[in-house]
Amino acid sequence: MRIGELAGLIGISTRAVRHYHHLGLLPEPERRANGYRDYGLRDAVALARVRRLTELGLGLDEVRDVLADDAGRELHEVLDELDADLARQEEEIRGRRARLAAVRRQAAEHGGLPAEGPVSDELAALFAEMARTSAARPGPEPAVASKEREVLALLESMGGEEGNKRMVELLGEATAAPGAMERAYEVYGLLDALVDAGTDDPRVAEAARALADCIPDSMITEVSAEDWARAAGPGAETDGGSLAAYYAHFAPAQARAVRRAIQLVAERAR
Repeated sequence: MRIGELAGLIGISTRAVRHYHHLGLLPEPERRANGYRDYGLRDAVALARVRRLTELGLGLDEVRDVLADDAGRELHEVLDELDADLARQEEEIRGRRARLAAVRRQAAEHGGLPAEGPVSDELAALFAEMARTSAARPGPEPAVASKEREVLALLESMGGEEGNKRMVELLGEATAAPGAMERAYEVYGLLDALVDAGTDDPRVAEAARALADCIPDSMITEVSAEDWARAAGPGAETDGGSLAAYYAHFAPAQARAVRRAIQLVAERAR
């Protein structure tokens, strides 16, 4: 048989046959006087076995192990490894589909995904409550509210999954109290009004106090007094770390108000 006839018999391309020759998976047959390869039944059997092994999911290196006379592994050992690997992939796919189903459910329940999504069900519910509160207020949503959602989505995707999940749960509990979300939006409005203000503007203190009052004791106790103090410390805005990036998220007067609010919270934490 010529190479095209062999490839057609097994159902693969002539390019694949040549590639298997190159990798040593299929021995080179003798050539005719005209230089063409001359394939026989044994070559077809060997090539068919290569195809069956690759269809099972074996990589070409694994196929070489199976076919090599001096391979240290039997075919059943390779197949056991392959089955275990496929089981792991199956579990990963089930997990990914479950997460995808949750995202699709969020989109169906809330009329689409938030701009910061996909997020957890808990955070999606919090964002939906923010949307309802904002829609009930006159005028556009305060820009600080949008920044708040971005920060919360970031926190949820960072390390320390359990701690961040707990923080989201506490936020949900705090904002579920009657009038809590409305008060939060009043604070967002106070902070928005500081976007072009100077850091010595008297409204900074007002916004700081209102923001601190919105943070319930249940959330304060979840963070150590030392961490609260560090977040409000003199180097928090310039340390080059995540705190500095957080404060840089705001206009100067807004950052001053947020830092002052954290100072007030740190005093309550002591």
